[in-house]
Parts: sequence; structure tokens; C-alpha cells
Amino acid sequence: MMLSLLCLSLFFVGCSTAETPAPVPEDVLVGIVGGHNAPQGKWPWQVSLRMYIYYMASWVHICGGSVIHPQWVLTAAHCIHERNADPSSFRIHAGDVYLYGSKELLKVSQIIIHQDYVHGILGSDVALLRLEKPLDCSTNIKPVKLTSGSLEDTSRQPCWVTGWGRVDVYDRLPPPYRLQQVRVKIVDNALCEQIYHNTTRHRYQGHRFIQDDMLCAGSEGRGACFGDSGGPLVCRAAGSWNLVGVVSWGYRCAWTKAPGVYARVQSFLPWITRQMKMFP
Repeated sequence: MMLSLLCLSLFFVGCSTAETPAPVPEDVLVGIVGGHNAPQGKWPWQVSLRMYIYYMASWVHICGGSVIHPQWVLTAAHCIHERNADPSSFRIHAGDVYLYGSKELLKVSQIIIHQDYVHGILGSDVALLRLEKPLDCSTNIKPVKLTSGSLEDTSRQPCWVTGWGRVDVYDRLPPPYRLQQVRVKIVDNALCEQIYHNTTRHRYQGHRFIQDDMLCAGSEGRGACFGDSGGPLVCRAAGSWNLVGVVSWGYRCAWTKAPGVYARVQSFLPWITRQMKMFP
């Protein structure tokens, strides 16, 4: 009952599709929310997770993801929908800031959802996708660094979230569907927990919103939205970009009163390493 009640107020920031309104100039500031166009090659680990939609007769974007190894992509578990999902039902688009460019879509050979995942607001919202063939790394396709260092040290540096999701709750990213980027602030878990209790008017006393394997990021008018789920939150430290979060859930989109919630990558490093060793 508690879970169903929470779902009335809290919802995931993923699983939307792009439509085809009129084109907009590339210098127009449209967002992830409050963001702007990403340069080609700046975020070479960003991918689009696709599913085949029969009534559209095409592979349609549902979520983001991050290349963490030439043959592995990290995304959100809630993007997969079913624990026994057929890998052939998914494709990966990599190496292009334009969502529906001419790049070949990559086949997925294996899906591994975290064994503790039940629902995103309960944590463990991560999944690994093994590609049928390794990626050819280039300027536009490179794995992102996974760090075991202190998040506190990393989060003092610039942090960015990227994706092809909605520009706000009601508006989808318009053509040419260019990858969006926005700088965000890491919010302390204890403060984020209090914010969510305030946001829900303390209707869920005794419920813990922000689990240890989550982190919060965002500020007024800046953050992730529907269609960005599974995508990367990266922070720069020691001269390199480090993957610190996976877009998971939130209250509305980049809302003034509540930051977005991410799966804390650092919490899952042992699990990620173990899975990749089991299926080299």
C-alpha cells in the first residue's frame, strides 16, 4: 500500500518517445531541463536504449545509458520493465548526438538486472546490457570512468547530466533531437530526504525516500526529465569525467522543491565488476 501511494506522487523520469514537431535552430536553448545542445564527442559514453514499437515500425528511444566497457552499457533497471526481458527486443544507439541519425543500431546479447531490484524508489535501480559485439572506440565512442573515490571529493567539481528526454513535464525534445546537457549540483542525502518529506507534506512519516544506494542532484529548473532515465550523471575530478549516478526517479522534472534521484554508481561497483567477470 505504501508503495502504491508513493507512486501517486513520485514517478520515474524515463521511458518516453520522441515525436516530430517543427525543427528548431541548433543554438536554441532547449533542455534536458534548463540545458543546451551537447557538442559532438563531449559525452562519448552516452547511448540511447531503443525498443521496437510496431505501430511506429521503428526502434524508438526509451532511455539513456552509459558505455562503461567496449561491450557493456549501464542503465536503469526500470528501463527494462521485465526481469526476463528478451535481449533481442532492445537496441543501442551510440556515437552521435543526434538521436535518429544514420548510425547502425547495436544488438544486445544479454541483460542483467540487479538481483535486489523491485521498484526504483526502493533502490538497486541498475541494469547491465552486454552488446553482441564490442564497440569500436573512437573520438565519439569511449567508456566513461568508474571511480571508487570519494563522492564528496568528486562532487565539488562540475557535474553534468545528459540525455534526450523531455525539456519539461509537458514538452518533448524537438527535432533535430540533439543530445542535451545541463550542469547540476549534488545535494546531500540527508537534505534530499528532508526535501522529499516536505514536498509530500509529510504524508509518509516513517518512510525513507533516499536509500544509501541513491544520490540526489539538481537545482531550480535544471535536471533530468522523462526519457532521460538510465543516463549518466558525471562529475569531473583529477582531470577525467567519472560516472557517479544513473538517472532513476524524481518528483516532476527539475522542480524547484525537489532534486532528481540517481542510483549511486559507487554503491554498485562490486556488483558491476562481478557481472562483467562472469560474462567476459
